[in-house]
This record gives sequence, structure tokens and C-alpha cells, in this order.
Amino acid sequence: MSQIEYAIVVKSKTRLEQLVARYNTRAQARFYIEANGGDFSFYEQEHETYYASLDEVQRKLGAIMKYKLLEREFVSTYLFSEQHLVVTVGQDGLVANTAKYVGSRPIVAINPDESRYDGVLLPFNPRNFVIAVWQVLKGGYSTREIALAEARLQDGQRLLAFNELFVGAASHTSARYKISFREQEAWHSSSGLLLSTKAGSTAWMSSVFNMVQGVAQAFGGPKQWAPPQMEGEELLFAVREPFASKTSQIELSAGRVRSTERLELTSQMPERGVIFSDGIEQDFLQFNSGAIASLGLAPERVQLVQA
Repeated sequence: MSQIEYAIVVKSKTRLEQLVARYNTRAQARFYIEANGGDFSFYEQEHETYYASLDEVQRKLGAIMKYKLLEREFVSTYLFSEQHLVVTVGQDGLVANTAKYVGSRPIVAINPDESRYDGVLLPFNPRNFVIAVWQVLKGGYSTREIALAEARLQDGQRLLAFNELFVGAASHTSARYKISFREQEAWHSSSGLLLSTKAGSTAWMSSVFNMVQGVAQAFGGPKQWAPPQMEGEELLFAVREPFASKTSQIELSAGRVRSTERLELTSQMPERGVIFSDGIEQDFLQFNSGAIASLGLAPERVQLVQA
């Protein structure tokens, strides 16, 4: 038997809840959406479906073990213990934003609305997740192990990423930095650098691949372009919109980072330089002039429970 004693159910706010938070009441949110030609019932249906699923999860889980409900916004500051089972109820992004904070604890990821969400990282639904919970409690479960990326600053600060790390400026201004990799170096002025895990190759990094294919097709290039395939124990990096000038180069604009390799960036941004992960801008490391970041695979592995 496992030592799991308690479940932490991580939930996210629906778009309806976010609209109400912005406009103070549901009626005011409705007025704003419908005044602009939108369909407010879409948000209401999504909200109702989500909470029906969440209620079902809580009811079934409560019959098995004690649990606590945790909002997504508090995950980064919550202290998870070895006695915790983590249950996420939300889209794939909720898994990504939760996994990097829970260490090696098992995660049961539930798709609350299979008609809306693809659920690449969500093997369970409110009807069948109990099987996974019992398997974890009995210690006989199987997992999908997922590699994380990490950024380390020279002062010891560290940030993990499930999908990708972004290094750049916290604005639309150019990011300035020196990149060092495999005994080469270049000085960049760009829209920032992305470092993607295998899990993230279908997330933000995929938009870079789409841009490459779209530009090539528009100017007579091949109509079919296959993005690079990734191994689990490697990362891909790509520089967004590298600019060539007398003081900036375009070398080292993309590549693979193997498990034993590190990518090193030295900031040349006097202010507003940042490193954030998985699209969460509020959780970041400052990356201003003098900061040196070492990017690569993290030693941790996510344990996503499988059916």
C-alpha cells in the first residue's frame, strides 16, 4: 500500500468566472458580451459543465479519502507533501502549470469537458478517474514520465517548465542577450527565445513551426514541412524573429539540447528582462543585465498516472 493519505484537487477558474471578476456581476458581463455581438450562453454552458464535473469528482473522491480544493493561482505557493495525491480538473494547461510544483507525486488528470478539450494530457474523466485513485492508493499504478526543463541563475534562483521556458523582454521591445552553446556564441536582438520540452512541442513551440512553414509556402518553398521529432530526454530551442545588424547576429537561432548539454544566456537588458514558464507571466525570474541563465533538462520527472 502507498503512503498517500490526502488528495489535493486543483481547479481553475472558468471564463465566466473571469468575466464576472472583471465586470463585477454576471449581468454586467452578459451586457458587455452581448453588446459586442457575443453569445453569453456559450460561457454559461461551459461554466455549468465544468462545475457539474467538479461536483462529481468531489463526490466520488470524498467517498474514498479526504481532500482539499486548491485554486490554480495558489499552486506555486502551496507546500505539497509525500502523502498527497494530486488531482487536476481542467484543461491540459492546468496539468502543465501544476506539475512543475508537485515534484514526483502522482497526478491524476481529469478532463471535465471532453466535447471542448482535446485532453492530450488528460487520460481520465469524472466517470472513470476513481479507478486511477484506487490504483495509486494500492501502490500498483502505471505512469507516463514527463521530462521538465529548468532555468538556473548564477545566484541560485531556479524555475521549472512543463512545456517551455521563455527568455526575453516583458514587453514588445527587443530582447538583448548573448547565447552560448557547444563552444559557440552569438549576440542576439530578438523577440525572445523559447526552450521547449517534448510535451511542449505541440504547444507554443508549434506556432514557431507553423510560422516557418507558412513563410516558406508563401515564397515558393516546400508545401509540406515536417517539424523535428523529439526524444523524451532532449529539448528544442528557437529564437523568435532574430535580427541581424552590426551588433547582433542570427547564428545559434535554433537547435537541440541533449540531456547532458546546457544552453547559457547572458542578459544585456538594463530592465524588464524576464524568464517565465508555460505562459504564466506572473511567475518569473528577473533577467536583467549581469544575469546569467543556464537552461537545460531538470532532474525532476513528472509522474502522470495512466489508465
